[in-house]
Amino acid sequence: MMDKEILKLVGTRIRALRKERGLSQEALGEKGGFHFSYIGQIERGEKNVSLLNLHKIAESLDVNLVQLFAYQNEDFLITSAESDIQDIVSMLRDSNDEKIRVAKNVLKELL
Repeated sequence: MMDKEILKLVGTRIRALRKERGLSQEALGEKGGFHFSYIGQIERGEKNVSLLNLHKIAESLDVNLVQLFAYQNEDFLITSAESDIQDIVSMLRDSNDEKIRVAKNVLKELL
């Protein structure tokens, strides 16, 4: 696979995830600390984005870093369990310390 193809695949995946979440390029950029034009360049495959910036983008999209590489035409799929785990992590990120401790204790009892 050519370098440009990889950049386009990752950019297309980021665009799809952003749109699934109802975010504009500007809103995603603000969440990750990037200018919206940089997000556009990534989505079009024009920028060779660093791993650290990909991590920030994944966090801003509330997904695992690996999900940025789950191309639509590839065999790699995110299982429903992985999706549920990601949802739980997102909820915990939005919670205060006390709620996180309670959730941890509940999980300990369940598992």
